[in-house]
Amino acid sequence: MGKLTGQVAVITGASSGIGAATARLFAAEGASLALFDVRPVPEELLSLGRVTGHVVDITDAAAVERATAEVVERHGRIDVLVSAAGILDEVPFLEMTPERFDRTVAVDLRGVFLAARFAAPYMVEAGRGRIVNIASQLGIKGGTGLAHYVAAKAGVIGLTKALALELAPKGVLVNAIAPGPIVTPLIDGLSEEWKRSKAAELPLGRFGRPEEVAPTALLLACSPDGDIYVGQTLGPNCGDVMP
Repeated sequence: MGKLTGQVAVITGASSGIGAATARLFAAEGASLALFDVRPVPEELLSLGRVTGHVVDITDAAAVERATAEVVERHGRIDVLVSAAGILDEVPFLEMTPERFDRTVAVDLRGVFLAARFAAPYMVEAGRGRIVNIASQLGIKGGTGLAHYVAAKAGVIGLTKALALELAPKGVLVNAIAPGPIVTPLIDGLSEEWKRSKAAELPLGRFGRPEEVAPTALLLACSPDGDIYVGQTLGPNCGDVMP
């Protein structure tokens, strides 16, 4: 019997990277999955078992609300939400356009808000639930050429704390994960120079892999493992940040 047997989990940004790795692990632990992504979910993930794919623009409030309602109609509830959708590119602050800033904040912060806003009421009604938001260690320490991303991810950490305070008394635990650099399509928008320099800074000497982050999401999602984590930001970051 898996740690998530009988649970229903929604994962955003599920087609690749940390979202896909989390989907694989959650499926192996017995969860039924509803996978949200702006692109069609790959067949490899749909074939994991009790899995449905939903093409959703995470910045579109009506689309997120509709897809969330479809999950509840199909499965009867939502027990876990993992918000892993995100975008990233590198641009010096003095060259950044307002449109570029707004787009990153829309996906990386507004999308986290919307996913939680429409899933949380079902959890509150049930008296239990887990929300896991994927932030970044850059939201803690900052980073050059990434002001838009840093601002959004710092916002995710702050939003996580605020939601945790409001929702924990209602049985819903909200936490965040702030990974270091992870080898996913997300870092394709970064220069090779940036990646080489960052890897050299890390005490571990390398970037992480998505399957090394997914177990942290499982920890926060399941009981009793995650039962006393409230408003925390856990850091599988190869030593980049040591709070």
